[in-house]
Amino acid sequence: MPTVTCYLDRSDPRPLISCRIGDTVLDAAKQMNAHHIGSLPVLEGDQLAGIVTERDVLKRVVAEGRDPATTTVADVMSSPVTIASPDAPLALLRTLMRDAHIRHIPIVEDGTPIAMMSIGDLNRAQADEQDETIHALEAYVNIR
Repeated sequence: MPTVTCYLDRSDPRPLISCRIGDTVLDAAKQMNAHHIGSLPVLEGDQLAGIVTERDVLKRVVAEGRDPATTTVADVMSSPVTIASPDAPLALLRTLMRDAHIRHIPIVEDGTPIAMMSIGDLNRAQADEQDETIHALEAYVNIR
């Protein structure tokens, strides 16, 4: 069963984009837009304090009429956070996302986030695994 580490080792390396607990929501939103991502782990020092997502911005800032330039990430982030370790099976992440109705899970070692996994990453991993199976079956059929 493929794990987070297997997926990360096979995919293009991506730096972990994060924000700090005292950053403004506006700064966090600009980072998400600049990097085309839907969430940021929120750090306090090097430890994970929470996660801020597009949904958090929409529900807790826009819908409440708050000013994103003065509202801090700490005021709107989701915490506690569903996390996973690098050795977690991808199937477990899919289950966690489905059951918690979330689309992003920080991958954490010793309290420090090292990567983020999204539902898109899981879909891509599943599609790659299915492609490999199809090619293996085609090769087997063509041998006979």
